[in-house]
Amino acid sequence: MHFKNTIYRLGSTPKLSLKRFFIGMILFAISAALIIYGYLYEALFQIPGLVLLPIALFFALYGYLGIFANRFSQVLKDRSALNRDIF
Repeated sequence: MHFKNTIYRLGSTPKLSLKRFFIGMILFAISAALIIYGYLYEALFQIPGLVLLPIALFFALYGYLGIFANRFSQVLKDRSALNRDIF
């Protein structure tokens, strides 16, 4: 039951999860651009890129986890409905 509750809680706000995912992807692109710019021109630009990278990955992964949990919770609902019909 604890697993189901966690999945339902994470997947309860799919629009917010999608927003977090897109924010993470945009931050990741900015971070990658800073790292590349720092590699090619000025090395000090790599530091903000490297600081921003874990934040971007956190947002993207947390948003993706919420999207996945929403889809998976729909599968769990369908399976529980099937089990009720059988018994």
